[in-house]
Amino acid sequence: MDRISNPADLPESTLTDLFLGAIDRHGDHLAYRYFADSGDDLTDLGFRDIYQFVRAATAGLTALGLSRGDKVAILSENRWEWAVSDFACLCSGVLDVPIYSTLTVSQTAYIVDNSQARLLFVSTSEQVKKAKAVRRQLGADIKIVAYDRLEFPSEGVISWEEFLAPGWVITETDEEHFRVTAGQARPDDVATILYTSGTTGDPKGVMLTHNNLASNVTAVRRVIPSMEDDISLVFLPLSHVLQRMVSYLHFAEGTTQDFAHSMDTVAHDLTVVRPSVVTSVPRLYEKVYNRVMGAEGLKKKLVQWSRKVGDEWAEETLAGHSLSVVLRLKYGIADLLVFRKIRKAVGGRIRYFVSGGAPLAPDINLFFFSAGVWIFEGYGLTETSPVTNCNTFEDFKIGTVGKPIPGTEIGIGENGEILVRGPQVMKGYYNLHEQTAKVLDPGGWFHTGDVGEIDEDGFLTITDRIKDIIVTAGGKNVAPQPIENLLKTNNYIEQAVMIGDRRPFCVLLVVPSFTNIESWARKVGLDVTDRTALLGQREVQDLMEGQILDQLEELARYETPKKIGLLESPFTIENGALTPTQKVKRSTVESQYRKIIDAFYLRENMDQTVFVEP
Repeated sequence: MDRISNPADLPESTLTDLFLGAIDRHGDHLAYRYFADSGDDLTDLGFRDIYQFVRAATAGLTALGLSRGDKVAILSENRWEWAVSDFACLCSGVLDVPIYSTLTVSQTAYIVDNSQARLLFVSTSEQVKKAKAVRRQLGADIKIVAYDRLEFPSEGVISWEEFLAPGWVITETDEEHFRVTAGQARPDDVATILYTSGTTGDPKGVMLTHNNLASNVTAVRRVIPSMEDDISLVFLPLSHVLQRMVSYLHFAEGTTQDFAHSMDTVAHDLTVVRPSVVTSVPRLYEKVYNRVMGAEGLKKKLVQWSRKVGDEWAEETLAGHSLSVVLRLKYGIADLLVFRKIRKAVGGRIRYFVSGGAPLAPDINLFFFSAGVWIFEGYGLTETSPVTNCNTFEDFKIGTVGKPIPGTEIGIGENGEILVRGPQVMKGYYNLHEQTAKVLDPGGWFHTGDVGEIDEDGFLTITDRIKDIIVTAGGKNVAPQPIENLLKTNNYIEQAVMIGDRRPFCVLLVVPSFTNIESWARKVGLDVTDRTALLGQREVQDLMEGQILDQLEELARYETPKKIGLLESPFTIENGALTPTQKVKRSTVESQYRKIIDAFYLRENMDQTVFVEP
């Protein structure tokens, strides 16, 4: 199919309507919970508490001279104050600009300067230092409000308590004024400017309106509803449009949102919070999968048998076939011995996960489904607020990103490019009219830059990103993402990136899973005290070569990497190899590892397959 639509009546609305409606419906219910310290005790915040904080924060914005149309930035990790600041901006007509807390001073300064933000909300003393450095670099009078109580007063920094102080004297007239002001928002008003994480070039400010986000909330809640008695664990950055939209959805539905300690504690926090609904990027599922598949000895044989049984059960179940008595019995044993433990590891009461931001390997999704855990893979971009497609309980097909959500049209354009039309499509890029015209055509179609196919049942499959397509020197087109995805299912591989654009052949950079490599190495008598030396061992190189080539044996010859580079250090946000949404910056990786990549193609190395990062 080259086009599919899901017509729906989505009344125009605003995020302020969503906020006030949720307060009026769920006032006595818990809105957020957070860990007050490094322990496991959670502190409660009800909807009425949030309402009072938001009212106080709007008064704080006014006291600092900010008014409708001004911009402020939020430079913070996830926390309840982030949400309060956001709602206060929405209710006062101030546009907020989320900034990932992991960005550098120069990256942060670019966004603050480009957006013309007049105030920075920041979280910790570390972020205060960054904000002050930004202010010095720009030479601008930018106000800074710090959420954390600072150990030493900092010149030019306003505490959260000082900021809220003007709003604590509340009268009936004040409340009426607050609601009237909040009600002045119009569906087509820009609510926020989100800067794309940018795999290439400078980030662009995506202008999303109230209705862009509110319509996405309405559409998604019709196909993947959450409920007042649900609990969600929040760990994706609120700066990420997916988590932000989902958080609006959960707020509207009265779902309690628990903030994780950090991204590094998610595995532990899942067992403490025991959530029923969770939104994540594929990295979480990959880690759980590789941990399970990395089992050893008798446990490994049991896991492999259970996976085989689970695959058979899942395929029969998804096809709608009746299960044989023998298969039911085998599955019951596999569930008792393996799958039940997996469900317990993710909290024990998950109704569903949502996966977005990057492709999820179909084998991993199938494995979770066989373990009784639904993962609804979806698709979207910052420019589409973000969701355009999603799998659901009713329409579920592993390996796809689902059917269009209500009110959305999907088309396949030139070169297989995915096109989107619907109320969630952005207003445009901030102060970039030519760039906007390149991606938004006169017919209202947004050109995503992704390549995909629509099957006969209306499910969309993403095959790659146009900019990521590798064209070898011989003119062969290679889509790297499906190959990298396939390798992620191997428990000896942590990360993999394909390189080869305009070169004679494709090559592969691999970060091994050192936990599993070292376990294997001990068994065969290798020294594991030094990772660099370990990667230099011929036995390890032979193992990795065999694992990779076996995994990719069904690829065409021109798709198969001819050289493999083993790296000791992972690709991270901090070293610039990944965007804050965990997408690979392929050009950055190629630049950072130029030395080893160039060595792949030297004549004297023609007979060598595996290399180690120098």
